[in-house]
Amino acid sequence: MRAVVYDSLGGPLRLTTLDDPVAPADGVVLRVEAAGLCRSDWHAWHGHDNVSAFPHVPGHEFAGTIAAVGPEVTRWRVGDRVAVPFVCACGRCLVCESGNHQVCPHQWQPGFDGWGGFAEYVALPVADVNLVRLPPGIGFDVAASLGCRVATAYRAVATMGRVTAGDEVTVHGAGGVGLAALAIARALGARVTVIDPSPAAREAAIRLGAATALEPSPHLVEMIREATSGGPHVSIEAIGDSTACHRSITSLRPRGRHVQVGLLPPGESAQSSLPGYPVPMHTVISRELEVLGSHGLAAHDYPELLDLVSSGRLRPDHLVTRTISLDEVPAAFALIGTSEQPPGVTLIHPG
Repeated sequence: MRAVVYDSLGGPLRLTTLDDPVAPADGVVLRVEAAGLCRSDWHAWHGHDNVSAFPHVPGHEFAGTIAAVGPEVTRWRVGDRVAVPFVCACGRCLVCESGNHQVCPHQWQPGFDGWGGFAEYVALPVADVNLVRLPPGIGFDVAASLGCRVATAYRAVATMGRVTAGDEVTVHGAGGVGLAALAIARALGARVTVIDPSPAAREAAIRLGAATALEPSPHLVEMIREATSGGPHVSIEAIGDSTACHRSITSLRPRGRHVQVGLLPPGESAQSSLPGYPVPMHTVISRELEVLGSHGLAAHDYPELLDLVSSGRLRPDHLVTRTISLDEVPAAFALIGTSEQPPGVTLIHPG
């Protein structure tokens, strides 16, 4: 199979040919029909997340068609169309028994713990627990975005943030997760303010239904409070920046909820360009705020998200701004985190 690999942390990405994967006894081999280019893969490339061995195939956001099935799999057949949560749970531990597969302590993540979806094929474990059957009306491009960005944003907004109609919601960062959070909050009836330094990202946010799109500035907290009539009910930090985290919390109205989705790189979690720490606990206490983390979405929780997509209230396809081939991945990957990175979602078609 053709695949994109790197041989060391921060090393160059290259397109090469590798042996086709073999299905685990409890797993499947998936023919990748579409994959997303995501900032989390960039974090792993920089060593902020675990990469098991080299050479490594990144890519944790993909969907496809089952090409081979292990002998212990009971729910799936060759030819089934599926999406894949980026957290593949063990399905056996006490955490999984509680239904919280997204935080399974024994989880396996494609593109991090093993080879991922920047390839024509990928092997996946514990298929009966971790795959999501796609309804006929949902294509692979939409399904690929559900694996991380849209699914992560859905749990952050709907489950952890508990957003309802009429809420004021603020989203810090208008990348893939941030724009997905905007779209989901709007689908749930909220009014949304987006903050991003990029004019193109702010324009994309307005096109997707943001009421206001603000540029970060020294007076941003006051601007947010003015734009949201006293502060948001829910604020989503979707970029992974200590200053944005601090501003997200301090801008909340009393009893508000901050949901941290963006990964703070090492060194970011204990410092900020603003006074104090990224989590100003005195403010959390005095306003009785909630500070919440959100990590993916369990496979069994996808039906509500798929229903929202099937109804037309949520249009993940509107987040997609370009598609590329495997040959174009190294150049596109190099733009992640730079001012040249295009807004919205970039999808890869391996075939």
